[in-house]
Amino acid sequence: MNAERETYIGLLAALSAFAFWGLAPIYFKFLGGVGADEIIAHRVLWSVVFLGLVLVFRHRGKLFSRLRVSRRVLLTLALSSALILINWLIFVYAVNSGRVLSTSLGYFINPLVNVVLGMIIFRERLTGLQTLAVLIAAAGTGYMAWQVGVVPWMALGLAFSFAMYSVLRKLIEVGPMVGLFWETLIAAPLALGWILLLSSEGRMVFDPSEPGTAALLAGTGLVTVIPLLLFAAGVRRLPLSTMGLLQYLAPSMTFILAVFVYAEPFTSDHAVTFGCIWIALILYTLSSLHRRRRARMPL
Repeated sequence: MNAERETYIGLLAALSAFAFWGLAPIYFKFLGGVGADEIIAHRVLWSVVFLGLVLVFRHRGKLFSRLRVSRRVLLTLALSSALILINWLIFVYAVNSGRVLSTSLGYFINPLVNVVLGMIIFRERLTGLQTLAVLIAAAGTGYMAWQVGVVPWMALGLAFSFAMYSVLRKLIEVGPMVGLFWETLIAAPLALGWILLLSSEGRMVFDPSEPGTAALLAGTGLVTVIPLLLFAAGVRRLPLSTMGLLQYLAPSMTFILAVFVYAEPFTSDHAVTFGCIWIALILYTLSSLHRRRRARMPL
């Protein structure tokens, strides 16, 4: 397979992954009558099932060697499992409480939080433009909190939980599929226990006699696995700079859904905050592209 075809496949896979994530609120809106806690419990359990099937198919006889990790890595995966559960819970709660716009803001902020954590934890140096970008984004978020009188905790919760999750995953050498399998497997006993508790109290919505809702809850596993497979196919074939630019597709799509499909209010305060975030992201992207261009220049 020639390089041009590989790049084309990678671009198609990456675009599909980010589009899938960008349209995810539509799926979870269909589960509006189900509590976020039950949705996440099902998402964990069904993700274990579907990820397990994918791993068995891909690795077969080498499955157990692929899944083997050290105790230190397992402990780190337990922490990342907690963070991804928090992220999923906030996301589903936001979508089903009519705050899709908050999820868009959160994932627009996320790359800038990554920059700050990289500076603090990995001692990465910021350029002047990157520092300015972070300050503008912080000013925009602070403006929203000041005008509304409430800290935008959903957006910040999504941004920081996923940024901290990314930091932990950067610290360990585990592939995305194997890592997520362990994360969901670690969380599976808690998820199963929660579902049993809901059932014993008569609060569980999942009912095989109602195939529509049951199928949607089981499908949360596919909603998790399919974009991850597409993302993995894309990241293997495309430069990281390209993937970095494409990541803004998902929050852009959720922004369009929130404002133009679900008619969530977009006030002048939102305009100021999103304007600051978009300006910050443009500055950050320009700085990153300039840095990569300089790195390629011959000495």
